[in-house]
Amino acid sequence: MGILKNLVILVLLTGLFSCSHIDVKSGGLPLTQVTSSIYSAIGATDAPSRENRGHNNNLSIILTDDGVVVVNGGDNYQLAAELHISIQQLTSLPVLWVVNENGQGHAFLGNCYWREQGVPIIAHVDAVHEIQERGQQSLKSMQERNGEELAAGTCIAVPEHTFERRHQLPLKSRTIELLTFGDAHSPGDISVWIPDEKVLIAGDIAFHERIPGVFPDTHVKKWIASFDRMMELPVETIIPGHGHPTGWDDIVFTTRDYLQYLVDQAELLLDEDGGLADAYNIDQSRYAHLNTFEELAAKNAGRVFQQIEMEFFE
Repeated sequence: MGILKNLVILVLLTGLFSCSHIDVKSGGLPLTQVTSSIYSAIGATDAPSRENRGHNNNLSIILTDDGVVVVNGGDNYQLAAELHISIQQLTSLPVLWVVNENGQGHAFLGNCYWREQGVPIIAHVDAVHEIQERGQQSLKSMQERNGEELAAGTCIAVPEHTFERRHQLPLKSRTIELLTFGDAHSPGDISVWIPDEKVLIAGDIAFHERIPGVFPDTHVKKWIASFDRMMELPVETIIPGHGHPTGWDDIVFTTRDYLQYLVDQAELLLDEDGGLADAYNIDQSRYAHLNTFEELAAKNAGRVFQQIEMEFFE
C-alpha cells in the first residue's frame, strides 16, 4: 500500500474523530533499562483496564546518535505523552520514528500524539489494513474502558509508512531492522531487531509472564512456524510483547510450548473422537501460574481445537 493512499485514508479518518492537544501533567512512565541504549516501559500482564490505563503491553525506546526510535504508539494519547516525558528525561535528542508492532489498539491508538509531534509512523501493511478496518472499534472500546478523562485527545492516526517483509530504518548511526517472521498473534505482527546488542523487541509473537491469547483469526500452527523462524536469530535478550525482558527459555515455555501443547492435545482428542466440550477441559495446569490464565485458557483450547478439527476433516 502506498504512502499517498495511506495519507488519503488518514485524512478521512481524522475527519471522523475529534483530535485535539491535551496537556498532560505527569512524571512520565517508569522505564526498565534493558541495555545501555534500550529501555522499555513494561505494561501490566493483565487485560487492559482503567486501572492500568490501557498500558498492558511494552512500549520500548531505542537510543541512537541520530535520535530515538519508539516501538508502539501506546493505548491512548495521554499514555504516549507520558512515555515522551520519560524519553525527554533520558535524552534531548528528538524522536525520529514510531513503530507499531501490529494493528491492536494498544500499539496504535497513541499514534495521534506522535503525529502531533511530527514523528513519522511505520507498520506492516497488514497492520495498517487492520487499523483501517477495525480502528474505530478499537477506539470505541478504549473510550468505554478508560473513561472520558483518560481517553481525551485520542483519535485514529494511520501509519503513513509501510513495509511487507523486512525494512531497515534510515538511520546513519545504527542498524535497526523491522522484521516479520510470518503469521503470529494478530495481523501485521512484527519484531524489531537491534543486531549490535543482539536485542529483539519481539512484539506479540512472544509472551512472558502471561499466556498468549488465541484470536478467532489466529492460525496457531503458522504462529509456531513463525516462532521457529524467529529463533534462528542470534538473540541474547528478548523484549516480548507482554512481560519483562528475558531469554529464550522463558519465552519458549510461555509461547511456543504452550501453543504446541494445545495443538497436540487437540489432535489427541480428535484421534479419540473427542469434541469441543472436551477441548474446554484440556488440562492446562502446568500454565496455571501465568497471568490471564483464568480468562483465556479454556477459550484458547476451544479455538485451537476448532482449527485442528477443520484441518482433520479436510
